[in-house]
Amino acid sequence: METTQQGKTMVLNHRQIEQKITRIAFEIFERNAEEEVLVVAGLTGMGYVLAQRVVEKLREIAPFHLQLIKIDLDKSQPNIHEVRLSEQVPLTGAAVILVDDVLNTGKTLTYAMVPFLEAEVKQMEVLVLVNRSHKLYPVAPDYTGFELATTLSEHITVDLNAEASTVHLH
Repeated sequence: METTQQGKTMVLNHRQIEQKITRIAFEIFERNAEEEVLVVAGLTGMGYVLAQRVVEKLREIAPFHLQLIKIDLDKSQPNIHEVRLSEQVPLTGAAVILVDDVLNTGKTLTYAMVPFLEAEVKQMEVLVLVNRSHKLYPVAPDYTGFELATTLSEHITVDLNAEASTVHLH
């Protein structure tokens, strides 16, 4: 790991992130090979950007139809504001993958599940790029790019935009 002048430690560089996205896409394909339609739902911010990148890779390798949607919620106060989906797609009986960049305590992902629970989906899986393993809520990722043991005072910054994607610890 490389430390920058700003006191940040690079955890993953662009090439490593691309490798992890590719591996995760193949895992999704293997576990969902029987599905005709797969709904990939990314949480507002970098979760949605990660979902877009995973869907791009899946379109290269998987024959099933992919529906990409965004989950809009206030990550700082998910219990106060309504959780909304960017578009209405048929969810009853659907296979759904919830995507977020970092799993901290599981609180945000727990609230993000609400619209899908109301629709009685067939199955719901969770994908995160970085799992910090600070579980306060019973949410465990099915697909993980990187496991990282951190303290609660440390922060993870994920930048998936442009050609220089990075994950930093500070």
